[in-house]
Amino acid sequence: MHLFRPLLRNPSLKWILAVALLAVALPRTAQAEALLLIEADSGKVLQADNATMPWYPASLSKLMTAYVTLTAVKEGRVSLDTLLTVSPTAASQSPSKMGFRPGTQVTVDNALKMMLVKSANDMAVVLAEGVGGSIDGFSAMMNQTARKLGMTQTSYVNPNGLPADGQITSARDMAILARAIIRDLPEYEYFVHIPSIRFGRRITPNFNKLIGRYPGADGFKTGFICASGYNLVASATRDGKRLIAVVLGASSGRMRAVRAAQLLDRGFGGNGLAWLRPSLGTVENLAPIDASPPNLHEEMCGPKRKRPASDEDEDTVANSAGGSATNGEGSTMSFFASGLQAAMPKPSELLGLPAAASEPVVVYTGPTKTGAALAAAVEADSEKMQPAPKRGKRTRVVIKVDKKSDSAADAKGDAKKDKSDSMQAAAKPARHANAKSDSAAAKPAAKPADKQAAAKPAAKPKASSKPKSDAKQPAG
Repeated sequence: MHLFRPLLRNPSLKWILAVALLAVALPRTAQAEALLLIEADSGKVLQADNATMPWYPASLSKLMTAYVTLTAVKEGRVSLDTLLTVSPTAASQSPSKMGFRPGTQVTVDNALKMMLVKSANDMAVVLAEGVGGSIDGFSAMMNQTARKLGMTQTSYVNPNGLPADGQITSARDMAILARAIIRDLPEYEYFVHIPSIRFGRRITPNFNKLIGRYPGADGFKTGFICASGYNLVASATRDGKRLIAVVLGASSGRMRAVRAAQLLDRGFGGNGLAWLRPSLGTVENLAPIDASPPNLHEEMCGPKRKRPASDEDEDTVANSAGGSATNGEGSTMSFFASGLQAAMPKPSELLGLPAAASEPVVVYTGPTKTGAALAAAVEADSEKMQPAPKRGKRTRVVIKVDKKSDSAADAKGDAKKDKSDSMQAAAKPARHANAKSDSAAAKPAAKPADKQAAAKPAAKPKASSKPKSDAKQPAG
């Protein structure tokens, strides 16, 4: 305490020191949330809150799916051009997914892009079956790799993160995996920071809101199921310094990005009060917590939610989750814990801006194509995405428009229809337009029996068992 005596002689600094010490002594998060910030090159821990608390990974599992797949590519066991086939098991996965029919073929390259940007659960299974032979076989590869990397708190049951018994991780282990991707697969790292993909006419932005908005953002992946809350592994690089932030259990898709931006800001801005805190060591040395994973189902998907939460519909959350100044952005504790830095634009304001303009990466079905063949494949996929006509008067209008495609009236009708399709896609993100039946699109006058068969829901994946109440929730 004698070290502080010179400061205590100055009355104007007494209250600053008192609040700073209190900020160090008290935990930063009262809600169920895990936060971790590390240096990518050294693994040095800059902040850790509940970093070794067991957690449901949700779609963060796809980072390991990508790591195992790209390792197989690097070792020559498969290539990015290898064609994989969508099985009935893959097609039956819960959304978010591409919705391809069984028998559809897709390259490893395109499957990876769809999985990491759209968080497509069906593409994760396609990769798993193509590389590991089966979901169980690939899960064994995932677990073997996790042990090799030192992820002692992680176990995998499936490649996409949909709820299943025993599928657990921690913020610590996710940071270790992110470091491994940077270290071991630098030539394939572009997969984890693609701003958006285009399939047919549909453009899907990356669910990671930091990409294209936060300066220097360059990875990695989001995740969500009801039990886990909103998860994010993010990274950013400035002036040659790369940081990795992990957020588990945030209240919304927007808030997980805000939390990650706050962590990264602290890391890049330095911390004037760091000398008051003991060294946290490296990420591998963080001590595991012996506990059960928190189940956030009630908070995320309970009756208090205005609409069912999902990773694709992340902005339809309670306003208090994203804009409250007491939710981590403007509190006195956060101000002093950040080292008395000058006022900076709030992460929520930064992330509310449109993403930087970029050309979507085109993805498609079938073999690798370039030039005219690629353009033809994109057009073919666009045709497959055409929705089946609706019953009643709207059906007659659609048929009429199709017959007069060269007229000005038809062009106006198509524009309205495209706008309606995009509005429907935004309102119902869990129903990807490509999941529509090709035969239904080609035969508007299908028989009622055919329509009933097309509307029959796909079977649930066998691995989705715990938490049972989350089995239909997207792992985005």
